[in-house]
Amino acid sequence: MLAGLSAALGAGLLWGLVFIVPLMLPDYSGVMLAAGRYIAFGVLALFLARADRAALKRLTRADWIDAAKLALIGNVIYFAALASAIQLAGVTVPTMIIGTLPVAIAITAKLTSQDAADHGLPWRRLLLPLTVILAGLMLVHAQTDDAGDIAHDARYWSGLAAAVVALVCWTWYPLNNSYWLRRQPTGLARAWATAQGLMTLPLALLALAGIALWQWTSTGTVDIAGPRPGVFIALMLLTGLLASWLGTLLWNRASHLLPPGLAGQLIVFETLAALAYGFVWYERWPSLAEMGGIALLLTGVILAVQAFRRRPAAVAQALGN
Repeated sequence: MLAGLSAALGAGLLWGLVFIVPLMLPDYSGVMLAAGRYIAFGVLALFLARADRAALKRLTRADWIDAAKLALIGNVIYFAALASAIQLAGVTVPTMIIGTLPVAIAITAKLTSQDAADHGLPWRRLLLPLTVILAGLMLVHAQTDDAGDIAHDARYWSGLAAAVVALVCWTWYPLNNSYWLRRQPTGLARAWATAQGLMTLPLALLALAGIALWQWTSTGTVDIAGPRPGVFIALMLLTGLLASWLGTLLWNRASHLLPPGLAGQLIVFETLAALAYGFVWYERWPSLAEMGGIALLLTGVILAVQAFRRRPAAVAQALGN
């Protein structure tokens, strides 16, 4: 439990970095940021594949297809939608929408899981932590609305729509990633992160080719690197290494050690990290309402951990009867 929680925390801290990259590169589209990040991740995976070649050889064709699906939905589409949402609607509101992931994933896990242990946790045991988490998210969201930082225009609503797309992608990704890992023997977490990187590379290259084609047909020129090539390349390499590979490795570790419903709720660490980085970027302290919302989020996570730690004995007793 402790190792799984630590790994989930580390993944959340690293993944939170990607919420401020779109603010640092406002001249680059979300698709361009996704392509750049995952090309860097894919190239890194090529080098890592040599160390993981023995484990990678154990993967079947079906496993590689699963890795491609996870790479497309959980990496490329998710980050393109998230980056677009932040550029269109600012960092706070999209972060709050993504912050509903603990609720969305916990509910989806119970509805779709084929693991008897997951179904052994009664709905009433999940109700309190999920309610507390949702209350915290709503409190911070209400504070953002009252602040009036962003006009509710077509651009804003387009950003919210993109954030919902990102939410759907990352509701699907961690559950399917966790189910795959839990079916495997131990020792595949790093290789599975590398496999997803290898499958992400051709997808990101296709996205980049699409961008180049669009630029050529619309303007007659191709400018892949954009107006700030040095900063763009550096940030793509940084997010590719830390957020994509190392973050995925830590999350795979957590997914292997924790039940899917609990692992899904711990994505709240990503939300908290993103909010903290956002406050640093905007150079302000959170308001009292925002701090209260964050406290509720943490309380909900603690309650969820306690609920799942009480689960094994109850499940064992039920199976024995």
